[in-house]
Amino acid sequence: MERKRRLRDIAPKETLPDVETHSEGFRANREARRNVLVEDYVELISDLLSEGQEARQVDIAGRLGVSQPTVAKMLARLATEGYVTQKPYRGVFLTPAGQEMADRARHRHRIVEAFLLALGVSEENARVDAEGVEHYVGSETLTLFEKALRGNLKQFMQALPDA
Repeated sequence: MERKRRLRDIAPKETLPDVETHSEGFRANREARRNVLVEDYVELISDLLSEGQEARQVDIAGRLGVSQPTVAKMLARLATEGYVTQKPYRGVFLTPAGQEMADRARHRHRIVEAFLLALGVSEENARVDAEGVEHYVGSETLTLFEKALRGNLKQFMQALPDA
């Protein structure tokens, strides 16, 4: 009789990694946390502009669920860091560096969301979860997500029996 595989049978053993590996994971997480807000803002600004809308503070605040003063503070930071320009009475525009960052973030988001959908995650949850995971996923993992998607992960997942 075939035994059901349990998480403990397939998960790696719980031992601490070596110091270098362990600290690298924490370092990468801290770096991602520093970039999350910046990437969210430039990606949203890019999305608004690509839909033919102006990226105004009020629109950004509404979409991100934050106050306009919070947006104003972040836009000042983004301008200082060279990601956006602001024109009086016009809105916010991305610099080439800001557009490049937005494109990278959007690409990661699309891959992560497609991967989650292929696993069978609902559209709503995949969208919400991808919004967080996209900032933390490493390039190796992202490459393997893409490989799994090209290898028809969705069909593979649908063929698995329910647990």
